[in-house]
Order: sequence, then structure tokens, then C-alpha cells
Amino acid sequence: MRVLTLILALLLATPAMAARFDELFHDKTMRVDYFHTGGKGQEIVALDRVVSDGPWPGSRTRLADTSNLGKYLFEVIDRSTNQLIYSRGFASIYSEWETTGEAKSTSSTFHESLRFPWPKNPVQVVLKKRDGDNAFQQIWSTLIDPASRFVNPADVMPAGRVFTIFENGPASQKVDLLIIGEGYTEAELPKFQADIKRLAGKLFATEPFKSRQRDFNVRALHLASPRSGVHRPRTGDNRRTLTGTQYNIFDSERYVLTLDNRSLREVASSAPYDFLEILVNEKQYGGGGIFNDQATSSVDSGFSEYVFVHEFGHHFAGLADEYYTSDVAFDTGGSDHPEPWEENVTALHDPAKLKWRDLVDKDTPIPTPWKKEEFEEHQRAFQAERRKLRAENAPESEMDKLFRRELEYETKFLGSEKYAGKVGAFEGAAYEAKGLYRPQADCIMFTRDEVGFCRVCSRAIERIIDQYSRQ
Repeated sequence: MRVLTLILALLLATPAMAARFDELFHDKTMRVDYFHTGGKGQEIVALDRVVSDGPWPGSRTRLADTSNLGKYLFEVIDRSTNQLIYSRGFASIYSEWETTGEAKSTSSTFHESLRFPWPKNPVQVVLKKRDGDNAFQQIWSTLIDPASRFVNPADVMPAGRVFTIFENGPASQKVDLLIIGEGYTEAELPKFQADIKRLAGKLFATEPFKSRQRDFNVRALHLASPRSGVHRPRTGDNRRTLTGTQYNIFDSERYVLTLDNRSLREVASSAPYDFLEILVNEKQYGGGGIFNDQATSSVDSGFSEYVFVHEFGHHFAGLADEYYTSDVAFDTGGSDHPEPWEENVTALHDPAKLKWRDLVDKDTPIPTPWKKEEFEEHQRAFQAERRKLRAENAPESEMDKLFRRELEYETKFLGSEKYAGKVGAFEGAAYEAKGLYRPQADCIMFTRDEVGFCRVCSRAIERIIDQYSRQ
């Protein structure tokens, strides 16, 4: 069965699929909204609604996802032939929440969406989740008849002002990035435009995005807010904005996302998009990124450019965090580590089968030694100072100074490693000090150092660019 699915996926990725797209789909987007509930060992999915989400912005030739990325995978099956006609892997806020301690003692509900080309005929939508062996198992499915009165084909009016940053070709042949402004007043439109220029400029000055900029279209959506800023529960700066983006996700002072997926999708339908970045008009350091869901970044901290690029790496290519010494909301410290699905971390169960083995030089040992204990000792002192500044609600400028001192130290420390610049398997990654490994000593997914993406992360990014831009 897996062999047949792979063969079909390869067929769906051929140029001949362009003609087949017109046989199977209309040139518009279907959005399936659903509720994802779980906790205490249970998981329940329930349909909310099926609506139109504007013109279809994605590829018309690469319809089956062969990346093997994401905690979840959804498939669209043509009911008349029972054949796969579309699929995508993704992660979700729910998939992160279920790794927190809260999920063991209580239940919670999250709103999520699946987007795919509008089918001409009835389809079955199947939602799958990875098990402990990394195999996708079905957890929910629903039948959808596009002609049903329960399916709403009407589009919504644009929620704000849409403008183009740059456009390199038709949406179906490019990666379409939509940047949404949150917490900007009408008078702050020029600031939003300047923030986009600065932050998107940093992204496209960073490889491999720099070399592949012509494969992107970038648009922006300005949502005028009555007051500057977004909701910050810990500081008592309370706001209600159109997408509901806020700090303090999972009670982490720096984690910024929106939990109001329905509102986010409604406003995002104002423009074509494959990926979403939300710019938060705040000084406090913060951001977030979830694969094929959303990315966020505050715009006025001293490290906003870094956060923008780092979080977009999560959202765009499913890259894992490689750091492991910061405070996080997720349960850590387990002794058993299944092989992660992310391309830039590994449990190294079998060094001979290291998933980036082809990038490792013959003289680089696996696992790769580095001054791990010395690094951790320095980090303990740094994290204690960071927690103290946050507890005192110190000015953001003081946090920026601390981060700059850390950057100077770590750039020199990691740059002097024997295997600096080499691809290997360095222990300490994905919030775990033991049992998980990252590809290089330093990377933008590990520190704030100006080192860019490592070779493994860069390759993962290019694969996604190819998926959306190659015909």
C-alpha cells in the first residue's frame, strides 16, 4: 500500500498534472474548519464548517506532499475513484499543547483549518497523525460534497488594505508569503511598511532565501487597530485585535501566536497565500512559528530581525528549535526519544543511518564532540539573569543588552570549536540536553548568532521552495 501511494504521489508531482488540475479542481480554495479537542489521553476532531477561501494560490502540478514533514497529514481522496488528489503535512498549536503538563490534567479545544483546491466532485478528507513509529494513522475523516447546501462557496470581503511588496510571477508558480500587521493604527501604516522592508529584507538577505528570492511573491495586509500593540497578559497591557495575536502562549512570556484561528483565516483570505507571517507592533522580545500554520515576530526589540527569520524557519520548513537551555512550556527531560520528524534534529539511534549523513565529512566523528559542559555552565548564569530581568519587568533595552553580550560570547565560543562549520551530530537540541542532536555547532535555529542557517536547514528550506515553485 505504501508503495502504491508513493507511485501515485510521484505521478501527481509531474508536469502532466497541470492539465489534470483543471479536470479535478476549480481555481479557488476550499477551507475546512474544525475543532481539535483533547487532553487526559483523548483526542477528538469535529467539523466546524466548509467555506471558500479565495482563489487557489498553490501549485497546480505538485499536489501530493512527498516531504514527510509534520506531526499531522491530511489527504483529499476523490470519491469516484478513491484516489489521492491532494495532501499536505503540517503541525498545529494542539500538537504543541499536548506536550505540555497541562494536557495531562485538563482538556482544551483549538480551532484549525485545512486548505486545498476546490474539488469539482465529492471528496473524502482524511486527517492522520504520526504514531510512535513515525507512521501516519487516521484519526478523523469527513465526506464533502462541493454542491451541498452545507458548503458555502461565497468569498468574504477583504479585511484590510492589501499591497504588494514584490511579485515575481503567478501565484501558482511562486511561494506566496502574506505578511499581516497586528497592533498598528491607521496612522502607523508607514511604520508597518518600514517594518516589512526591514524584516523581510533580513529574510531575503539570508541564504538560501537570498538566492531564491525570485521564487517568492510577498504581499502585506494592514489591519488598522484602534490602539498600538497587542495583548500582553503578564504586563497588564490588554488588547483585542482582529486576529487575536498575543504574548504568553502556554504561559511563556516570549511566545507569541494567535489561538483564534477562525479570525486569522478570515482576514488572511484577503490575499493569496501559502505561508503567513504576523508582524506584532511591540518592543517586547517575542515570536512563534508552527509548520504550515503561522509565524509571528515582534518588530521593535533589538533582535526582531533574528526572530523573524528564526520563526519563519519553523513555519516554512518545519525546522525544530535546536537550543535546549532556555525555559520552555513543554515537558522535557525524558529518557526515550523517538526519531523526530523535523529534518534538522535526530535521536541518532543508528549513526550509520543519520538522515543528513551525505553532508558529513569522513573525518568528522558521529556523535561529534564539542565543549558542551562549558557551554551549559555559561548558559545557567545567562538564563538566571534573563529570568531576573523579566521578573523585574525591566526595560526591553536591558534585555537587548543581555542578548548582545550572549551573542558576542557564543559567536566566539562556538566558532572556536574543533568542528565549527562542519556537519556532524552535536548533542543538545530540541529542548533536550541528552539524546537529541543538531547538525552543526551553530545555526540560527540554535543561537542568535549571525551565522545563518546551517547546511541541513538550508537544504530543508530549498526543498520546500521547490515544492511550491517548481513546475
